Amino acid sequence: MRFDLQVVASWIEPGAKVLDLGCGGGVLMEHLAREKGVRATGIENSEEKVAECLSKGLSVLHGDINEEVLDYSDNAFDYVILSQTLQQVYDPARIIGQMLRIGSRGIVSFPNFSHIGIRLQLMLGGRSPISKELPYDWFDTPNIRVITIKDFRRFCKKLGVDIQAEVATRTPHQEEQGKLVHLLPNLRAIYGIFLLGRQKG
Repeated sequence: MRFDLQVVASWIEPGAKVLDLGCGGGVLMEHLAREKGVRATGIENSEEKVAECLSKGLSVLHGDINEEVLDYSDNAFDYVILSQTLQQVYDPARIIGQMLRIGSRGIVSFPNFSHIGIRLQLMLGGRSPISKELPYDWFDTPNIRVITIKDFRRFCKKLGVDIQAEVATRTPHQEEQGKLVHLLPNLRAIYGIFLLGRQKG
């Protein structure tokens, strides 16, 4: 399992009820169900990945996360996860608000656009950066947001969302091994991972 998903899994309490938005092939859900007895449900837009989840016996709904979350009642889950999908979300404030409506806590992760490798490409190459984590040209990318760790902290503060934990990682793309970044994470980290609590007030 990817290193960032290992970090996410470490925050989930045994027996919790979890919703994974953009769950992909269900790797995280399968791990949580097997290792922690979690009751996991996923929402995924790709038919191929939905079929992969179903072949593993996982509970998954085929649909758009922005629409499907509206059907869940308040406090339906202990955790709602949005892993490496925020950069593709049209209205981040709305989706995070919905996550914290239907879940007691939210977990969000994303590629850090202010990583030094990205900065060097912009400065030296003068063109839109491409990396293993963000592998698309500007004209064909599904990513409509560029997010930095520093900006996400400011975003949460503006929304009044409580950041309960934060981890920055230097992880080769899709790899199981990685390192935590404690010094200058906005510059050195490839991914940011945040555990969010309810909006204050």
